[in-house]
Parts: sequence; C-alpha cells; structure tokens
Amino acid sequence: MSIRLMPLEDYREYSVRDMRARARAFREEVRRRRTVRDFSPRPVPRGIIEDCLLAAGSAPNGANHQPWHFVVVSDPAVKTQIREAAEEEERAFYRGRAPDEWLRALAPLGTDEHKPFLEIAPYLIVIFAESYALLPDGSRRKNYYVTESVGIATGLLITALHHAGLASLTHTPSPMGFLNRILGRPKNERPFLLLVAGYPADDARVPVIGKKSLREIATFSE
Repeated sequence: MSIRLMPLEDYREYSVRDMRARARAFREEVRRRRTVRDFSPRPVPRGIIEDCLLAAGSAPNGANHQPWHFVVVSDPAVKTQIREAAEEEERAFYRGRAPDEWLRALAPLGTDEHKPFLEIAPYLIVIFAESYALLPDGSRRKNYYVTESVGIATGLLITALHHAGLASLTHTPSPMGFLNRILGRPKNERPFLLLVAGYPADDARVPVIGKKSLREIATFSE
C-alpha cells in the first residue's frame, strides 16, 4: 500500500543571517539545560506536559511506526511504588552488581541508591519502547529501528521540557522490568528510560562539569 504524498508546506526558509542567529540562540538555550536531582514538589499544569509529549511524538522513526509509549505518573502512591522498586535495584547495583570501574566513574557525581526525587517531583514520565505493535485483530506488526527512534523522541522530550522551563533527570535503574508490572504495560513494551520532570528545588545544586569542544565531538570531512 503506497502512502499519500502532499506538498511540503510548513518548511520555513530563513536568511543566512537569521539562520546563524537562530542556531546561536538555540545553542545558548540548550547549554543552560542541566540534569537536576533536587526537585520541588510544586505542581506543573498537565497541559505543559502534554505539549512536550506531542513534540516528542513528532520525532522521526522507522517506517513511521512510532514505536514508543509514554506513561505519565503523578499519583503519589504509584510514585512511591516506583521509588521503592527502583531503590531495590539500585542497592543491588551499588553494593555488588556494578563493576568497580563504573562506580569510580560515578563517584564524583555523588550518586547512590537513594532516589527521593522519584516521589518529590510532580511527574515521572516512563518511556516504553515497543518491539512490535499489537493490532486490533490480535496479530503483530514488527517495528523497525526501535532503539534509535525512541532515543530521538526522548531527546526531543528532554529538550521540550527544558524549553518550557522545567528541569528533568534521566533515570535508568537496571533492570527496569518492575515498571511494566507497576504500570500494567504489555509484554511488547520494554522500559527505555524513566524521566523525572518538574521545577528544580530552590536550593538545587549541580556538579561543576564541562562539555567537550566542537573539535572533540565533530569531524568535518571536506
């Protein structure tokens, strides 16, 4: 079955001068983004989260199958369940499962198995990757480039939250199968990432770190 094509109507072309200004402004905007572990319990209007999710859902993906599902958790009781299960996995990680090299790499950041932000922040957004789709007739449809597609959507979501004025934290306790159980998600979905979202606490602190230079992250083959 062929897909219907339409003219590209929403593309906007800018002058080179405007392009440079927009690229520089966006660069400065995203450079302000920091991963935050100290959150405020201040409520965030649901509509803001909805718009950010719709932005994430616009991500390019394999065969336009859009192999992602976002579960937004604000119920305090469910957040408590997630924190308890995540901390159980994290205790096993920090107390024996993690290689010494990994623990040494994490040591400067001061992270440990305690994850109070999972209860304090107003929203937890659990991102699931769909390895295949379940169709109405009970059959399965394979999804393509699932990890790449969901990764791009997640990046857009993090950027959208930052652009809206919120802070976020990527959290990946391993394994994350408990999220399927707590949130009642089907077997064709695997937890990809747990994203904490909300306002930073008034006394939030972040590590003093740097980012690699352009020369270190990019090569121009000319």
